[in-house]
Amino acid sequence: MTSPEEPGDTGTSLLAPGWTGSPAASATGDRAYLRALLDAEAALTRAQAALGLAPAEAADAVSGAADPGSFDMHALAERARAGGNPVIPLVADLTEAVGTEYGPYVHRGATSQDILDTAAMLVAARTLDVLLPDLTHTERALAALAAEHRDTPMPGRTLTQHAVPTTFGLKAAGWRALVLDTRDRVTAVRDALPVQLGGAAGTLAAFGAYGAPDPTALPAAYARELGLRAPLLPWHTLRTPVADLAGALTFAAGALGKIAADVLALSRTENGEVFEGGGGGSSAMPHKANPVRSTLIAAAARRAPQLAAVLYGSMTAEDERPAGAWHAEWEPLRDLLRLAGGAARDAAELAEGLRVRPGVMRGHLGLTRGLIVSERLAAELTPVLGRSRAGSLLTELAARTYTEDRTLGELLAEVPELRGLDLDALTDPARYTGSAGALTDRALERR
Repeated sequence: MTSPEEPGDTGTSLLAPGWTGSPAASATGDRAYLRALLDAEAALTRAQAALGLAPAEAADAVSGAADPGSFDMHALAERARAGGNPVIPLVADLTEAVGTEYGPYVHRGATSQDILDTAAMLVAARTLDVLLPDLTHTERALAALAAEHRDTPMPGRTLTQHAVPTTFGLKAAGWRALVLDTRDRVTAVRDALPVQLGGAAGTLAAFGAYGAPDPTALPAAYARELGLRAPLLPWHTLRTPVADLAGALTFAAGALGKIAADVLALSRTENGEVFEGGGGGSSAMPHKANPVRSTLIAAAARRAPQLAAVLYGSMTAEDERPAGAWHAEWEPLRDLLRLAGGAARDAAELAEGLRVRPGVMRGHLGLTRGLIVSERLAAELTPVLGRSRAGSLLTELAARTYTEDRTLGELLAEVPELRGLDLDALTDPARYTGSAGALTDRALERR
């Protein structure tokens, strides 16, 4: 029987339905990290060969041996305990696989953190590359909802209570704006992900010792091999890249979590204004169609800030290379990539399958018996009655709508001074959505 802790591709987890099976899951699994570590090692030899610091045959030999399928991940994980990171045993195994002639060119001049940091950036880049298309799917689905429901009136809610009318189009446009904000932040971070190369203490000294006339040219060559950015300085204890990743991923989870929170509230049985197209079932109640996508996104949004806190805390890294601060980043960063990637997958499914009930929304506008337009009436009645009289009248009639179980419009019709007003129009919530339509149009102009 296999051990439940045996490292593998980890594209699934029994307790993580939010990211299991997502593109981000396979992009962040143990095998994906092993691939990134090997890619980082092979690229380093190729970069040195490109600058004449290693034979081309050595670059070919290291690249050929850097096959994840040829390495025992379980053994690497076990042996990583001895030195505190997996690069040390991996370098030993890769050197042996390359052979005696070119083995000395494996990892030459680098330190373990160079390789592991670069691999982390590769994993992040590959994860963001599969996360961004899900954001595009989400944005397009929300744009369609916003356009379709530009003028669909619904209650606006503040502090959980009905406030004034709004439109579902404006709400969907707001969701889309958050998704576009997320896209912009994730894209900027993705484009800035750097390689790490500094050697033992960030001075590139070993590369000079091995014959590089200008060691500062090596990071750029390394970056070209991997499709990442060349850093201005080695960043062993200058953790801006990781902090920026933490911020973008946490923003992504929170922005998608806002959408999920709204859907959860609007899809309550007593609301029923929207529902997920493919709701989940219950083990005990056959009638249930739970908003599962929204639930999983909301869970990710709650976890992400705590993971980011670890990454931000690790910026306090002492000396030229730290003990513990760097090590503390590895698992939270992977978890954050998974959570954000899984949330993006679920958000696309949620947005594309969301069902809207305009009739239910319109019906809910009448739950307060017309009081939802009291703000408008205060403005409209002041020129007729004066500010003091208009305020006291609306306060009185608001109480009577409940004690007499009558609508505000009915009570206003009995006020002699108001007989010349079109009270039907003034008390129609659908006619008091302000600039919701124009705001929706403006939001949809953003690409």
